[in-house]
Amino acid sequence: MNFLRTPVLPALLAAAAAFSAAAQSPQGSDLVNSLRKGGCVIVMRHASSPSAVPDKAVANPDNTKPERQLDETGRATASAMGKALRELKIPVGAVLSSPTYRALETVKFAQFPTPQPVPELGDNGQSMQGGTAAQAEWLRKQVTQFPAGSNTVLVTHLPNLTGAFPELAAGMGDGEALIFASDGKGGARMLARVKIDAWAKLQP
Repeated sequence: MNFLRTPVLPALLAAAAAFSAAAQSPQGSDLVNSLRKGGCVIVMRHASSPSAVPDKAVANPDNTKPERQLDETGRATASAMGKALRELKIPVGAVLSSPTYRALETVKFAQFPTPQPVPELGDNGQSMQGGTAAQAEWLRKQVTQFPAGSNTVLVTHLPNLTGAFPELAAGMGDGEALIFASDGKGGARMLARVKIDAWAKLQP
């Protein structure tokens, strides 16, 4: 069933939750094998970032505006996620990111390929209050664009995630990801929901 065209049924939610629990365990081999083949879209919230904009005196040198930036936990978990994907031999192709500093910093510490900043993934300068219906619609369409031989990574913000996938994204933590694959009918199905610190626990 294509959840992008029809309401998400309780059975689908239950199945997604069950798969998520399995994927976050050390035995998530099904998820790893699927990602190794490519053709998936990983949509993640940026890594941990304090809600306050840092004072210019303590902001990173390249954070010239300044904007919110990752904290120590955010930098460490983003780095660990990228390292885990490389060790698991999960190929990452295109990376689309919110233009915000904290999202681009997530990509940087994960050592993903050079990202393409996309306004539709951004926060419209409103932090946790950002996200529009048009952005949600764009994101729903984007997760049906499946690459061949690699996986696409999208880095965005919680309002965009909950706007596009209200049931699937409820309560997502910093750096947490939804992973989508083709449903074979032109739409998308969710494979798993993975916390940022769970990638290192996955086993091939």
